[in-house]
Amino acid sequence: MKRRDLITLLGGAAAAWSVTSRAQQPAIPVIGFLSSASPERDAGRLRAFLHGLSKAGYVEGRNVAIEYRWAEEQNDRLPALAAELVSRPVAVIAVAGQIAGALAAKAATTTIPIIFLTGGDPVALGLVSSLNRPGGNVTGVATLSVELEPKRLELLHALVPGATTVGALINRTNPNAEMQSRELQAAAPMLGLKVEFLDASAEGDFDAVFAKLVELRAGGLVICTDGLFISRSEHLAALAVRHALPAIFQFRPFAAAGGLMSYGGSLAELYRLAGAYTGRILKGEKPGDLPVQQVTKVELIINLNTAKTLGITVPISLLGRADEVIE
Repeated sequence: MKRRDLITLLGGAAAAWSVTSRAQQPAIPVIGFLSSASPERDAGRLRAFLHGLSKAGYVEGRNVAIEYRWAEEQNDRLPALAAELVSRPVAVIAVAGQIAGALAAKAATTTIPIIFLTGGDPVALGLVSSLNRPGGNVTGVATLSVELEPKRLELLHALVPGATTVGALINRTNPNAEMQSRELQAAAPMLGLKVEFLDASAEGDFDAVFAKLVELRAGGLVICTDGLFISRSEHLAALAVRHALPAIFQFRPFAAAGGLMSYGGSLAELYRLAGAYTGRILKGEKPGDLPVQQVTKVELIINLNTAKTLGITVPISLLGRADEVIE
């Protein structure tokens, strides 16, 4: 055989081996990330999720890919978006924001693992059969939320003891809404308060809600936990400041943006744990064997600048309990 022919033969064999080798390399796993919000609104929380994922050994673009689906605050899009991820198919679906997304994902598949984040009771919501042994293809992370609505009402009452009527902003499309209403209705009479519920399922509803609060002469506002409200914390804080309305919400961004108070868990911790759980699923653990993680630590944050602007004197005892005071 001539030398030129031998080189051509060896080159062809090497190329064929290279193609075969690449074909035999396992494809990197794909995570489906389903969110009720938008890329811009989810940016900070997504960083926490990716951090938790990296702690489990997975880095996006290196050894894992992520397919993102954003509902842009339109919950009615969640079932179709969940179905898209199932058809890909993805190795696991992580659901951020609205609990409606987790329910949509669960309805779309009984085989692909699902990791949820919720502020409600995942058993009562029908996501899992047990916190310790979820069973099936669903597990996730839960934080105290609905249970804290009465406490948020109590904290607001401590700062505006003269108020007799307090508004409660609620999203009736949220599966937790009925439970939130029930908790607040039970707590209000013990504080001598009347709670007026106002519904908002889109950001465009906010102005009408605050106009109604002025009409009702509400002395304060409790913002119930909801994915839409979380992603619009800054807007809600700005409206509360504009209408000189003492208000309390669950997460720090609300108080940091000028809201009077926040009382609840850490969003970053919630998403970090969800990222870590997603990594464990990718490594082969079964969601039904992973207990639902519960974030029980809560933090009280008071914006003292806002309190002064509203003419509210914060009791020393409450300041002493605060985990952070914004001045």
